[in-house]
Amino acid sequence: MSELTRRDSSPPVSSRTKGRSERRREDVREFLAFGLNGERFALPLASIREILKVAPVTEVPRSRPWVLGILSVRGRITTIIDLRLRLRMPSRDPVKQSRILLVDGGEEIIGLLVDEVFQVYRLSADEVELAAVVAGDMSEYVLGIGRPGVVEEGQSPEDILVLLDPEPLLRR
Repeated sequence: MSELTRRDSSPPVSSRTKGRSERRREDVREFLAFGLNGERFALPLASIREILKVAPVTEVPRSRPWVLGILSVRGRITTIIDLRLRLRMPSRDPVKQSRILLVDGGEEIIGLLVDEVFQVYRLSADEVELAAVVAGDMSEYVLGIGRPGVVEEGQSPEDILVLLDPEPLLRR
């Protein structure tokens, strides 16, 4: 059949409807939420490779204070970082809910020890405030603040996520 006689059997889609659904898909970003020191944080889901239960870590002498050590994950040596110490929080021994997030650090996969993992949040652009509004001693690691769900005046603090940027967070 020639190009001129072929007909498209799909129903016509208005450009307005198509634009709205594409915009919605583009504006939504997924974040994995986790807890540290009673606060809620999140990392972009695309940067998370795996979630592991805490396993024995081999200490590395003369390493940075926040480096717990190394762990063999399926035959690959992975550096494990205590995210509490990296974010200047008090250290704590791992508990039953603690997990290691394997995060893509560009050149290598890095493990981040967190207190607990909550869930994946899908945040639209209007549910994220940029990092420019965030102050404090860890602002270099922060992408912004996420407010999942409908933002209302009576929103409680546990509905707020500190969105972390994995690139500066994992930089040595």
